[in-house]
Amino acid sequence: MSTLTGETYSEKSKGKDVRTSNIIAAKAVANAIRTSLGPRGMDKLMELSNGEVLISNDGATILSKMNVLHPAAKMLVEMSQSQDIEAGDGTTTVVVVAGALLEASGSLLSKGIHPMAIASSFMKAAEQATKILEQMAKPVDLHNREDLISAVNTCLSSKVVSQNSDLLAPIAVDSVLGVIEDRDTAVNVDLRDIRMVEQVGGTVDDTELVNGLVFKKGSTKSAGGPSQISNAKIALIQFCLSAPKTDMDNNIVVSDYAAMDRILRDERKYLLGLCKKIKKSGANVLLIQKSILRDAYNELSLHFLAKMGILVVTDIERSDVEFICRTLGCHPIAHVDSMTSEKLGEVEHVGDVVMPGSWHKVVKFTGVKNPGKTMTVLLRGSNELVLAEANRSIHDAQCVVRSLVKKRFLIAGGGAPEVEVSLRLKEYALGLTGMDSYCIKAFAEAFEAIPYTLAENAGMKPIDCVTELRKQHSEGIVGAGINVKKNVVSDMYELNVLQPLLVSTSAINLATETVCMILKVDDLVVVQ
Repeated sequence: MSTLTGETYSEKSKGKDVRTSNIIAAKAVANAIRTSLGPRGMDKLMELSNGEVLISNDGATILSKMNVLHPAAKMLVEMSQSQDIEAGDGTTTVVVVAGALLEASGSLLSKGIHPMAIASSFMKAAEQATKILEQMAKPVDLHNREDLISAVNTCLSSKVVSQNSDLLAPIAVDSVLGVIEDRDTAVNVDLRDIRMVEQVGGTVDDTELVNGLVFKKGSTKSAGGPSQISNAKIALIQFCLSAPKTDMDNNIVVSDYAAMDRILRDERKYLLGLCKKIKKSGANVLLIQKSILRDAYNELSLHFLAKMGILVVTDIERSDVEFICRTLGCHPIAHVDSMTSEKLGEVEHVGDVVMPGSWHKVVKFTGVKNPGKTMTVLLRGSNELVLAEANRSIHDAQCVVRSLVKKRFLIAGGGAPEVEVSLRLKEYALGLTGMDSYCIKAFAEAFEAIPYTLAENAGMKPIDCVTELRKQHSEGIVGAGINVKKNVVSDMYELNVLQPLLVSTSAINLATETVCMILKVDDLVVVQ
C-alpha cells in the first residue's frame, strides 16, 4: 500500500487518512482539558447522565466523565487513568504532552517521514529524557516532613481547595506516613489503609486526621442506650439480632391469642439469650453488620442491649469489615457461640461527637490499644460538590507522597523539568545524524507546550516566558520555572515548588507509548 518515489516515502490515501483522523481526534481531547493545567487552570463543570453536577480540574476525573466515542481519543482517556494509578498526579500534564507530541508527529508525517521511523526516534528520546530528569533530581528523605509537605503543596496548588492547602497538605503527608511500616525500607504504600469519611457541614478547614476510626452515622439510640463508653471492648458481629426465619418463604397462621403470646414470648426469650451471651463476653460496644436475608436487629434487641449498657453501631458495610478489624484489632464473629474475649478489640474511648456547623453526629473510636497501620481522614465541606472535590484532591496529594516512597527523588515544578528536557534533547539531537536527529528535535520542541500552557493559563505572555526560560536554563539554572503567583520566571527550588520525579518520568513514558501506538495504526476495522 505504499510507493517509493526517489528517497521519499509516500503512502496511499487510506492509511494516511486513518492516521490523520486518529491524530485529530486525540488532539481534540488534549485541547479540551489543556485549560485545566496548572495553579491558574480553569475548572470544568460537568452535568452527569443522572443529573448530578461535578466540578473538577483533575484531568483523569474530567476525561473519565467525558463520553468519548473515537477509539484513538479513548486511548488518551485510558492513558490519563494509567497515570492516575501509577503516580496519582500529572493526569492533565500527560494528556497535554501527548497532544503536543501528536502535533509534532503530524508535521513530521506531512514531510514524508515514515511513521515507524518517528515512533522509533520518539522512544529513544523518551529514554534520554528520563535520564535528563534523573540527573536534575534531588534525593528526598522520608523523615524530612517539610520536603514532603512542599511537594504536596505543589500538587494542591492547582486544585479547587488550594486555599486550604496549609491544612490539607500536613494531613495528606501524616496519613500516608502513618500507614508505612518502616520509612527506610518501604517501597510502596497501600492507600486503602487510609479511610476517607465525608460529612456534610462546616467548612474544609474543619477536616481532621483521626488516629483511630470514625463512622459517618451516630450510634443507634432508639432504645435509649449509652452514647459514650470509656475503656471500650468492641465486638463486630455478623449474625442477626432478630427472630430466626426459615429458609423457604412461609406464613404462620395464628388462630388464638395464647399462640400469639407464646410466639412473642419465645422471640423475646431467644433475643434475650443472644444479648446475655454478648454481655457475658465482656463487650460493651457492638458493631452490627448489615444483613440482606433478614433484619440485622430489631427494636426489642436494641432495648435489651440498652438495658445492659452496650453502645450499638448498626449498618456496618461488608466492605468495611476488613478495615475495621485491622484498625481495632478485633475479629468478625459469625455466630454467638464463638463470642470470646479474645475476639474483642480494645479502645480507650468510644462516643458520639456532634459535628460543628451541623447537627450530624459521628461515632469516634480513639486510643486503640493494639492499633493496626491504618488512618482515618474526616472530611468536612459545605456541600456534596466541595466534599467530592476535597476527597479527590487529598487522594492526589496522598498519591504524591506514595510516589516519593516508590522513587525517592524530587524535581522542580512550574514547567522547569520540561524546559530542561527540551533544551538538553536539542543538544543531544545535534550529535545525531539522519532521521533520528530531526525527529528528536521535534520531540524536544513539543515539551515546551507545558510551560507555554502554564503561562497562557496564568494570563502571562507565553512566548516571552518560554524565551526567558530557555535563556535561564542555557545559563545553567535548572530550577528556573514559571512563578504564576507573581507572573515572573523564578528558581522553583528556592520557592519550594517541588514535585516527585515519578510523576514526570511516568508522564513522559506513557505519553510517548500512546503516541507511538497511534502512529503505528494505519487502518480502522469496525467489527460487528
